[in-house]
Amino acid sequence: MGSLAIVLLRVVIALSFAGSLFVQFWMMPIIWNDLSELPDWLRVTAVLLLILEVVALQVIAVCIWQLLTLVRRGTVFSDAAFRYVDVVIGAITAGSVVTAVIAVMLVPGEIAPGVVGLICGASLVIAGVALVVYVLRMLLKQAVTREVEAEHLRSELDEVI
Repeated sequence: MGSLAIVLLRVVIALSFAGSLFVQFWMMPIIWNDLSELPDWLRVTAVLLLILEVVALQVIAVCIWQLLTLVRRGTVFSDAAFRYVDVVIGAITAGSVVTAVIAVMLVPGEIAPGVVGLICGASLVIAGVALVVYVLRMLLKQAVTREVEAEHLRSELDEVI
């Protein structure tokens, strides 16, 4: 990956992270006030679920930033990358579950069933993204294994020479 691509992706991640902080500290109090007509337990639950969604996105951003650091250093094909990829998979999965819970919470309300269906569909798509990242993790594992094998063969070849 070129250094320009890494820099551009880091700019996007930084802007997204700043936007998520804006949502957490500026928009969440507004949402809290807008939900004042709901029962307290539902109001707290709804805001907590939204905060969990934002935190999941922030965790993903931090992990991708760290993976970009490994790419820049040329050490992405190492065991260190798995920790970040596993956390990304977990955060995406958590986001999918939280989205499904939000959809279930909306069922008894006055919201149209189509909207609930769309949110359930979004939860399914998010879960699909987690599966795609899991497949990419398996590819990373194969690449790391090949890297270790190649290093072993290089060291044997150096001994022969």
